[in-house]
Amino acid sequence: MASNDSDTIRRPIIGLPTYSERTRFGHWDVDAAVLARTYVDLTERAGGIPVLLPPIGAARPELIERLDGLVLTGGADLDPARYGASAHAATRGLRPDRDESEFGLFALARETGLPVLAICRGLQLVNVALGGTLVQHIPDVVGHTDHSRTPGVFTVTTVTTVPGSQVAAIAGPELKAHCHHHQAIDILAPELTASAHAPDGIIEAAESREGPFLLGVQWHPEENATETRLMRALVDQAAQYAKERNR
Repeated sequence: MASNDSDTIRRPIIGLPTYSERTRFGHWDVDAAVLARTYVDLTERAGGIPVLLPPIGAARPELIERLDGLVLTGGADLDPARYGASAHAATRGLRPDRDESEFGLFALARETGLPVLAICRGLQLVNVALGGTLVQHIPDVVGHTDHSRTPGVFTVTTVTTVPGSQVAAIAGPELKAHCHHHQAIDILAPELTASAHAPDGIIEAAESREGPFLLGVQWHPEENATETRLMRALVDQAAQYAKERNR
């Protein structure tokens, strides 16, 4: 019996770093490696195979060798010491285990040319890793809480993309973005260019000026069940990366 195209085409393997949190399920209340299911579902819908990456210490090259793409997922604030700042009163809940693991993952990804999509905290991590800094509490700068009005609830923000950018080519000139962040890019890393903004001027997307695919968004595309364009762009890049690597 002939196979369908979907059976014969090799889907790229996409790494998704997880949280390490106290978690309750069934009869259990235990420490667990967890990630919102929306990331997994989006990766699957976009044509990738999602693989969860718990924060278990320094990233290892043999892990990167098994991946075709990497999504730097959302989560807790980064340690401000990584960009030479003291912690703001609103900077809380740091996760040094995730910082260690994911800064390492990103460094290895850049060394090998692995395609990267960075989401929310992920974009902030990319900016810091490449030499940029962060605004630790957006309301101090813009005077409102529109980017994160209520804990645990996403705010829909109209984001305008920069003409000619990768994100504009993927998502169009404007989109409704699901946001939940109280921090954002302050000084943009030299290797990046801002490619989308919120109405108040906050950078909502940035991408690499050259080299392997690297695109970061401050919003959460995984929270829109009808939106796959950004993840599909990563999956397409990952498939091409896998093809070239296996020649």
